Amino acid sequence: MFAKLKNKILEEQNKAMAEEAVKQSKAMSIDALLTTLSSSSGPLAEELQCSICLDVFTDPVSTPCGHNFCKSCLNQCWDNSQTYNCPLCKETFNTRPYLKINIALREVVLLFTEISGQSKSEVLCDICDDVKMKALKMCLVCQSSYCQTHLEPHQRVPKLKKHKLIDPVENLEVYICQKHDKPLELFCRDDQTCVCLLCAVTNHRNHNTVSIEEESEERKSQLQTDVKQTIQDKMKRIQDFKSSAKHRKETSEKEKAETIALFTDLIRSIERCQSELLKMMEQKQKAAERKTEEFIKELEQEISELKRRDTELEQLSHTEDHLHLLQIYPSLSGPAHTSSWTDICNSDTHESVTNLRKALIQLQETLEERLNKTVSPELKWIQRYAVDVTLDPDTAHPLLILSDDGKQVTCGDTELKLKDNTKRFDYCYNVLAKEGFSSGRFYFEVQVKGNTEWDLGVARESINRKGMITAAPENGYWTVFLRDGNHYQACEGPDVSLSLRVKPQVVGVFVDYEEGLVSFYDVESRSHIYSFTGQSFTEKLYPFFSPSDNESENAAPLIILHVK
Repeated sequence: MFAKLKNKILEEQNKAMAEEAVKQSKAMSIDALLTTLSSSSGPLAEELQCSICLDVFTDPVSTPCGHNFCKSCLNQCWDNSQTYNCPLCKETFNTRPYLKINIALREVVLLFTEISGQSKSEVLCDICDDVKMKALKMCLVCQSSYCQTHLEPHQRVPKLKKHKLIDPVENLEVYICQKHDKPLELFCRDDQTCVCLLCAVTNHRNHNTVSIEEESEERKSQLQTDVKQTIQDKMKRIQDFKSSAKHRKETSEKEKAETIALFTDLIRSIERCQSELLKMMEQKQKAAERKTEEFIKELEQEISELKRRDTELEQLSHTEDHLHLLQIYPSLSGPAHTSSWTDICNSDTHESVTNLRKALIQLQETLEERLNKTVSPELKWIQRYAVDVTLDPDTAHPLLILSDDGKQVTCGDTELKLKDNTKRFDYCYNVLAKEGFSSGRFYFEVQVKGNTEWDLGVARESINRKGMITAAPENGYWTVFLRDGNHYQACEGPDVSLSLRVKPQVVGVFVDYEEGLVSFYDVESRSHIYSFTGQSFTEKLYPFFSPSDNESENAAPLIILHVK
């Protein structure tokens, strides 16, 4: 019994240490991933490289054989060839494949180029004949790019010096009016768009127009102010996060130290009780052995006394001295003293051991209760993220009855005459909360006492609310449920059976949006029920409730509680 309880404590202690190690490993894995993404010469860079131009993919496309190339590179290869084959594996295609951009691969390429800091391709001079030199400037009037040599006329000829020069860009058409083929030199504040000089005297006549430079400087100033404010806000958030992380770490370290101290005290108490019990049992055993030896010794003395009487009787049987026989008869016929084994069996040894065992069972129950309260020390921290949740009548199934304050829901006998809408559940007895959350952490508690069937959790905003619903993460549901008053399961698809020591009366639901975590807790026993981990949330999450139908026994309402 002691060994079993001690092993249980050690298992809980090792579990806490393992969870801490997983957290550290996860942080290290994220750092390693970021390092890999930021490397421009690692294995990821090689996978994102076109085998034709030997550069990072531009508008990547895939061939039927599964290889990837830049769209322009592959089109150029096939434009100059009579056959259509893969430049990498040489597989030939009967007809020219229709090339569609691989959107997923393009997003990976964009992310890689952004993190690794790779620059875009250089703009080359339009005038150079043989070896194209890097463009130094671009003329919006001539709509051409010039290297240092070919830019010289624009710096010398008076007429060309009036042309507007800008830094080289790949998308020159963005800077040219598509209607008049003139440089965009003005900004219309009424229509919030860039215009050319002809636009300013035609379509934008009498509008408030200013030079692009003036508008740019004004917006730059405003943008700098906004950026500074944003930086200050971000710095404040960083400080808040650091302070929160520091406080959380200190709290975690304190709770960990207290937990270790508690486990240590429990182990010492068990070892002390075990030692005292063994010592007491040894003392009782020795006492019983001493009494047994004394009893045997008394029996041997009684046997000797009886043998003496038998000898005397044998001698008297041969004498005719009847008077002497009558005189000693009382001493011979009187009962000899006989010790009873019951005296030993009914000694206080058995009673003491029984009482001690009862005390030990009581101690074990106490220790287990303290252990159960220790296994979820994070619940106290999680309750800090409690939010005020109310039920949304626009989503409730017509059979559900909601309280006036929006805190209770039960299933009725008759469907209410309600206006149908896209938000309302029309088949399953479900209802969502009014409040949705798209970031951060939130927590709420629901009383399920007296309810033999219920579903609780969170659901994303775009879930299907019509007809039969299968609750699973891939369908936008993260829930646990009770059926037949005894069977608890988590909707993982397939469902996962849960073995709970006691029936929860109040269930707590905690969500960490950024971490992709949804956890459920038995609030009264302060123990963990189940967690969905590694999820990816991309839209609002709403608290989800489903009470038992009106045919269930003891169909008490689900009650949203105020977290103290």
